[in-house]
Amino acid sequence: MTSLNSTLQPIYDEILTRNPGETEFHQATRELLDSLDTVVGRHPEYADAAIIRRVCEPERQIIFRVPWVDDAGQVHLNRGFRVEFNSALGPYKGGLRFHPSVYLGIVKFLGFEQIFKNALTGMPIGGGKGGSDFDPKGRSDAEVMRFCQSFMTELYRHIGEYTDVPAGDIGVGGREIGYLFGQYKRITNRYESGVLTGKGVGWGGSLARTEATGYGTAYFANEMLKTRNSSFDGKTVVVSGSGNVAIYAAEKATTLGATVIACSDSSGYVVDEKGIDLDLLKDIKEVRRGRIADYVEERGGSARLVTDGSVWDVPCDIALPCATQNELDGDDAVSLVRNGCIVVAEGANMPCTPEAVKVFTEAGVSFAPGKAANAGGVATSALEMQQNASRDSWSFDYTEDRLRHIMVDIHDRCVATADEYGAPGNYVTGANVAGFIQVADAMLALGVI
Repeated sequence: MTSLNSTLQPIYDEILTRNPGETEFHQATRELLDSLDTVVGRHPEYADAAIIRRVCEPERQIIFRVPWVDDAGQVHLNRGFRVEFNSALGPYKGGLRFHPSVYLGIVKFLGFEQIFKNALTGMPIGGGKGGSDFDPKGRSDAEVMRFCQSFMTELYRHIGEYTDVPAGDIGVGGREIGYLFGQYKRITNRYESGVLTGKGVGWGGSLARTEATGYGTAYFANEMLKTRNSSFDGKTVVVSGSGNVAIYAAEKATTLGATVIACSDSSGYVVDEKGIDLDLLKDIKEVRRGRIADYVEERGGSARLVTDGSVWDVPCDIALPCATQNELDGDDAVSLVRNGCIVVAEGANMPCTPEAVKVFTEAGVSFAPGKAANAGGVATSALEMQQNASRDSWSFDYTEDRLRHIMVDIHDRCVATADEYGAPGNYVTGANVAGFIQVADAMLALGVI
């Protein structure tokens, strides 16, 4: 890892000291700082007002216990988190993640990324994130409901449509959002639709929200391909994961002419050279909450299950990592490059390690970080907030068209900013600098708060 300049290195050293053991947060802040060398030279006012130091420190960190009772009457205890990171552009906005891996460092990394992702959308929303180390997998609906009610019994006092607007993330889908919103309404006696996004369409949700992150990633990748005078047409695609983001990234890539030949879950990955049957995958994953092995069993001859190795061993033209952070490492990147991959767009948050990004950059592979490529989800959440505020409801096609325009604008802004700051074609630099400058200028305007 190269050294930072004399302005940025003390800031990073302070981050390491003040946030011990939070490796994902260290990684996320370092990635931003690596992009800011030229920025601090052009904008000394940011250093004078300690903007970089302040943007790396959350405005508020909330940790609380979440007691709940399972179906057998056994009491369990989990830990809940909400990190309200930066509100210079608007109310905190970011998802809730329910997964055993969740701890403060994960939530802070996600919240930090969210600041700049939200800025790139052009919508008036700040950055935050939350969640719990609760695992909904294998739990009954009644158990998930009781957990969500206990979680919201503490969280409700910290959120609101003008304060902090959570949404879903890993382990938090429409079911969980429903239970959370129900408890919020019960406690506050307010039908405040704008306090949560990702709601059911029949009670304040937005059409296309379910599809938005995956669709947005595919739209962004399509713009990347255009810069290479190419398209999805006739290309092979590998998608990691088989959850909400992965399924809809695969669906939109297929609509744009590609063949998606592999996807995965925690038990392994499936290769289907004829192309993943998305209707079958949706039924297994979204309706039955099954495993990727069920897909292979029901699909038959064209599909095979692999339980060792990496999904990134499968040769493809385009890779869309849509599972979780640091899932694609340097060795995986070497395999993708060797097998002819030309575009990588992150559908998840920071799924590629720094070593992987370095491999892609040096090999000339077009690489887009999650804060740009997966911004479609939060952009459509902001559109949901607009509909809630106006007591309105938009059609699927209208909402999707808004999403497409936002993703094209983010892509073009990243390209233009990378050119302006001496890193043509570098989407990491473009996304980091564009998002940071928007937030930094707002912080300057608001004073030292």
